[in-house]
Amino acid sequence: MGNPMKIRAANKDGVTEVKVLMSHEMETGQRKDAAGAVVPAWFITELSAKHNDKVVLAAEFGPSVSKNPYLAFKFKGGAKGDKVVVSWKDNKGDSRTDEAAIA
Repeated sequence: MGNPMKIRAANKDGVTEVKVLMSHEMETGQRKDAAGAVVPAWFITELSAKHNDKVVLAAEFGPSVSKNPYLAFKFKGGAKGDKVVVSWKDNKGDSRTDEAAIA
């Protein structure tokens, strides 16, 4: 399983801003190691964010996303104390789900 994500969510004037830092190596499959062998591709393929069990963001990633990706997005609604749940899955079947309360 992946390392924890850092999630921050804050509501201002009816709009919730969510910031997520994901810990993932994100290998493209094109880099070679010191011995000249190709490092296998390993990257996040799917990501979703939910607020009160409603999907507020769904995304598909590819191999060109950088290591330890940072994502920020906004959605209308949310109240202080509500939970935002972020989940991702990678091309090797690893997944991670974390949540944060809206401040």
